[in-house]
Amino acid sequence: MDFQENYLQSVMYEFKRYKSMGEKTFAQLSDDDIHWTYAENDNSIAIIVKHIVGNMLSRWTNFLTEDGEKSWRNRDTEFEGSYTSRSEMMEAWERGWNCLFDAMNSIDESNFDKKVKIRNKDHTIVEAINRQLAHYPSHIGQIVFLGKMLKGADWNSLSIPKGQSEAFNKKMFG
Repeated sequence: MDFQENYLQSVMYEFKRYKSMGEKTFAQLSDDDIHWTYAENDNSIAIIVKHIVGNMLSRWTNFLTEDGEKSWRNRDTEFEGSYTSRSEMMEAWERGWNCLFDAMNSIDESNFDKKVKIRNKDHTIVEAINRQLAHYPSHIGQIVFLGKMLKGADWNSLSIPKGQSEAFNKKMFG
């Protein structure tokens, strides 16, 4: 397997892993929970999702041919208002991820060395992907943290639960 194929498989795996972490968090929360904020100017989970989706649609629509910062995107409004329901949020979430996955699937040996623009600055494909692979997990980490705060003792861990590392390692290594 060459670098390009290995890299693209690896980043697809990571994007899917973080998408799943978000969804496993959403599944533990009530409709009220996704709109909860600690303070008036904080972002709810629904607002964070709105921002992620706005970024995804801007960055990944016509990824190879247009600047990743689209003229139709209004980033500031991503932090205003919210989705009115969980289903609206989940539909948007899927739309954003589908846009990303479709764009990723369009990358191959014929265009892997192409430069793409984000905010009128040239990026290699690797740089553009890495930029988003750093961005989305940072926000999904916020979503998970908020979910964990909201659920407290009822939170179902998304990784190795506290105090269970030794048992996990024993299972993995025999």
